Formats: sequence, C-alpha cells, structure tokens
Amino acid sequence: MNWVVDALKTSVGKKLLMACTGALLCLFLVVHLLGNMLMLVGPDAYNGYAHTLHSQEWFVHLAEAGLLVLFVVHIWIAMETSRENTDARPQQYAVKKSKIAGRKLPGAISPENNMLLSGGLVLAFMLLHLGDFTLNLTMPDKIAGLEPFDKAFVIMRTPVSAIAYLVGVIMLGWHLSHGVTSLFQTLGLKHPKYDPLTRRLGPVFAVIVAGGFAIFPIYALISPYETAKPSPKKEVHPQHQEESFIETTNDLRLALQGRTTPVLFAYGDGNSIEVPAE
Repeated sequence: MNWVVDALKTSVGKKLLMACTGALLCLFLVVHLLGNMLMLVGPDAYNGYAHTLHSQEWFVHLAEAGLLVLFVVHIWIAMETSRENTDARPQQYAVKKSKIAGRKLPGAISPENNMLLSGGLVLAFMLLHLGDFTLNLTMPDKIAGLEPFDKAFVIMRTPVSAIAYLVGVIMLGWHLSHGVTSLFQTLGLKHPKYDPLTRRLGPVFAVIVAGGFAIFPIYALISPYETAKPSPKKEVHPQHQEESFIETTNDLRLALQGRTTPVLFAYGDGNSIEVPAE
C-alpha cells in the first residue's frame, strides 16, 4: 500500500484522485437532479419518491457518508494543489490568460482560473442546502410536519433562499464547465481527434445540471400550488400530564396482575413507578 500513498503524494496522483472524486460527485448530481425532477410531476410523485428513499435508512446513511468522504477528499486536494501552485510561483501573473484554446472569455473570469473560488461558493451553497432540507435549521417552525413537496416549496419560495439557490446553481455550473473538461484530460481521454468534443462536454453538462436545478426555485415561485400549514406545537397542560400518568399507571397495574416479582418502570420525563409483586 505504500506505493499508493507515494503515488497520491505526487502532483499527477492528486489530480487523478481529484478527477475520480469529481466524476463520482457528477454522478451524484445527475441522480439527484433526476429524482428532483419528480417535483414537476406533482406532490404525490415527489412525496412517494422522498418517502421511499428515506425509508431505506441504511442506504441513506451509507450514501451520506460516501458523499462526505468524496467532498472532503475533493476539497482537500483542491486546496493542496492551489497551495503547491502558489509556492511554485509566489509572484502572480501580471495578466491571466485562459488555459483553454479558443476560449473567448477574459482570463480573469474564465472558470479554469477561478476553480478554487467557485468551489468555495459551491461549498457554501451545499451547506445552505443541508441546513434547509436535511438539518431543518433555517426555518423549522415553517416546515414542521410538512410533506417533502410542501417543505421544498416553502423553502424555495422564501426570497433569500430562492436568490441563494439561483446564485448557487450558477456557481455550480461555472465550476462544472471546466471541471468536467479537465476530468477527461486527467483520465487520459485527451486526443486531438476528440478534443473539440470533450471541450464542449463540460459546458454542455454544466448548463444541463445548473439549468435543471435552477428550474425548482423558479417553479416554486411561479406555481399556483398552495402549501399546507405547518403542524402546530402541541402544549400539554401539567394537569393533563398527571392524569395521563395516572391512567398509564393503572393500566400497568392491571396488566401485571399475578406477577411474583416487583417491576420498576421509568418514564422519559423522569417519573418512575414500582409495581409490587402480589
């Protein structure tokens, strides 16, 4: 295994690992986009998809762990590569030019010259997405108890979230436009005969993915669909809690009649009861 570690320490090894993690992340984006497209079909289709997916908890946890590893490795290599490039050339270029032949964009704003910046913005977008949809941190009161379709609509109809999502997917497309093209070159698929095709695949893939994800906040904003109301918080009066505890205690006594040993029951609210043997 030492040769694997030594290979990953080299510039070529790091770029190869970055290309592999990038390819797997692109695959995830495609699958995620296809699943979310069910939102355009309707609430039943999207809710059914979401409930079916999350009913397989082992698969969800495994996928989340795998994605976390891919993101961490991809980001770490990006930062390492950027640091090595800076150390190799501490003085920046006076004028930045595009590395892609035929690129018409100014070098200063070309995606290949701003991969670390666009990657950082994509990371911020991903953290916002997790906070909204997975951790329910941004607006827990507004989405409590809602079905996945209604939850998505409530989040994406919030002006700040809608703007953030549109900017985020634009940055994602910007990052992918060069990342996918570079991926082919790193994996050894560069050939003069196919270069025109591989150079176009990156921007085309970026437009499809970014445009696909941008549809959802726009659709939520213009759709006449009325979302359900969030579930109100149920406040239980202390007297009702005591009555419920007494009823439960009596039920337990009846259920345990005839036992020869005492039984101790502890409740989550700190109450406990010992049912003596008869």
